[in-house]
Amino acid sequence: MRRPYLVLAICCMSLFIVGLDVTIMNIALPALREDLGASISGLQWTIDAYTLVLASLLVLSGSTADRVGRRRVFQTGLALFSAGSLLCSVAPSLGWLIAFRAVQAIGGSMLNPVAMSIITNTFTEPRERARAIGVWGGVIGFSMALGPLLGGFLVDTLGWRSIFWVNVPVGIAAFLLAARFVPESRAPHPRRLDPVGQVLVFLVLAGVTYGIIEGPTAGWSSPRIVGCFVVGAAALAALLRHEPRQPEPLLELRFFRSVPFSGATLIAVCAFGSLAGFLFLNSIYLQDVRGLEPLHAGLWTLPMAATTALLSPVSGRLVAARGTRLPLTVAGVAFVAGMLPMTRLTATTPIWLLMTCYVLFGVGFAMVNSPITNTAVSGMPREQAGVAAAIASTSRQVGGALGVAVIGAAVASTSVGFAEASHAGWWIITGLGASVLVLGLVTTGRWARSTVARAAVAAESPVAAKIAR
Repeated sequence: MRRPYLVLAICCMSLFIVGLDVTIMNIALPALREDLGASISGLQWTIDAYTLVLASLLVLSGSTADRVGRRRVFQTGLALFSAGSLLCSVAPSLGWLIAFRAVQAIGGSMLNPVAMSIITNTFTEPRERARAIGVWGGVIGFSMALGPLLGGFLVDTLGWRSIFWVNVPVGIAAFLLAARFVPESRAPHPRRLDPVGQVLVFLVLAGVTYGIIEGPTAGWSSPRIVGCFVVGAAALAALLRHEPRQPEPLLELRFFRSVPFSGATLIAVCAFGSLAGFLFLNSIYLQDVRGLEPLHAGLWTLPMAATTALLSPVSGRLVAARGTRLPLTVAGVAFVAGMLPMTRLTATTPIWLLMTCYVLFGVGFAMVNSPITNTAVSGMPREQAGVAAAIASTSRQVGGALGVAVIGAAVASTSVGFAEASHAGWWIITGLGASVLVLGLVTTGRWARSTVARAAVAAESPVAAKIAR
């Protein structure tokens, strides 16, 4: 094995435990609800406490890694994620579990965007980088495929707390290997911190997410919920005004002059919102409506996860050979075709139809991830790779948080049985898939590609931005 691919393998270990955590957590939701007496909104918070904190800190972690050293931040993230996992396994109540999930997220924010920055600076040739990103996507699929099976087995035999133990040995191994084999790297001109921007980003995400999750319970017109949305909107307006005035902002808004980059962030929100909503609804449906044990529910989900694992490297090769248009088109069509039948889900929906929907969803998710990552880092200044990769990762987590919040709220707002109540959620997921298709076609044309170089020049410095204008 050549050294660059050893570095890739070590970085992929972080992606493995983060991806595994998603599917394992979802398969354990019914058991967790029974043990801790959690409501639907409580289950939403066990997912969104993680994604909310993660999304808020990803850009800060990426820019900090560019400044103080990518390997150092990567190792810090591994240590925190492993410690947070141990704390989750001993949480005495739902509130403590949610708090410890936030600790996990602080560590998780230092993993994937920083690892992607390490990979981007290791694989500088575009085709090699696209292939490396394809491997990266394959690891997502593999961790997703293993998650339901391993999670179902652990929940059945040892209880839901055991799902968090898996992260610890992998995290420790990655920490030690990174110290030995991953070279330290940083940007030649470190970016300054932007504490005001960081606070505003958190207020936007926290205000909107809290309002959506708690809205069905508290009432959409209650002062608390209205206040959350007002805070989120005000923070967003302040953020859009504050960031362009900073010489080195937390969010590099000049990146969004690239139409493919902007499209990739929106596609990431839609795709990962679909994934989060799918996992949330499907785990509860299989166990509560179909009456499956956790292990059996994991086996039923395996076709989706296995398809993602098998086809993600193919997506990377397609991006390297043909660009992003083809895989994004396939992704959008597969999402819509797979989710439309789920909008008529019942307690007796034929197994063959469920399996077909799962496979099509797996095709869609396998095709979409590599184009998102490749577009985010291609054409941007290499010294800002951490920021660009972190924005792409943030869009994924924002999509995941909003997917669980919005789809969970749609289901919680009805009083019918879960299978029928889930129809609204499946329609939302179908709409997100259609958005992937439309955005993929619009943002990969000749005009869209022509905006990449201009955005890269503008992002290099304020002076360059004036010249580009």
